[in-house]
Amino acid sequence: MQKGIIAKKLGMSQLFDENGKVVPVTVLEAGPCVVVQKKTVETDGYCALQLGFGDTSAKRTNKPLQGHFNKADVGFKKFLREFKLDDISTFSVGDVIKADTFEAGDMVDVHGTSKGKGYAGIIKRYGGHRLKETHGTGPVARHAGPMGPNTQSRHSPKGKKLPGHLGAEKVTIQNLTVVKVDAENNLIAIKGAVPGPKGGVVTITNAVKKA
Repeated sequence: MQKGIIAKKLGMSQLFDENGKVVPVTVLEAGPCVVVQKKTVETDGYCALQLGFGDTSAKRTNKPLQGHFNKADVGFKKFLREFKLDDISTFSVGDVIKADTFEAGDMVDVHGTSKGKGYAGIIKRYGGHRLKETHGTGPVARHAGPMGPNTQSRHSPKGKKLPGHLGAEKVTIQNLTVVKVDAENNLIAIKGAVPGPKGGVVTITNAVKKA
């Protein structure tokens, strides 16, 4: 069965398995999420659930979204995310999805926005090599190398690795394992790291490629 939920990253910690081995985990506050809209093949051309997460006020919600939430009668939500599912017949608008939709041992993919690191050179951005700082290299030890070939067009090829903005882009980490689920406190502990800073919002779905 396909599953999905919106979560907030709380930070990293560690747990111990039954053999006493330490397991690094990321703790996520998963839900509760409410079904705001059902999208069907007849009305939208595909099947999906739109979930809302995090309460907010009418003052912080624009007029179109206020009408959208009032139609569903679910209250105003801070975050909306859509999950494409093969079968949504078991869900209704207003249903609440909690952390217990997942269980320990599940393989999941986590989607989020990575930390923004601002403007960066090619060494930090792509792991490029630096030049020597002797024998006339000058103050360009961390600069990019040649821009293009010395023959033919002499144009820089598309995809040339150059300095620019680093981070703050959508990232998906695949095949992570759910280590523990605390349904009472809406917490999910996932082995390893997930993208984004503390307090960042991520989505958790079934693993597309199971390891």
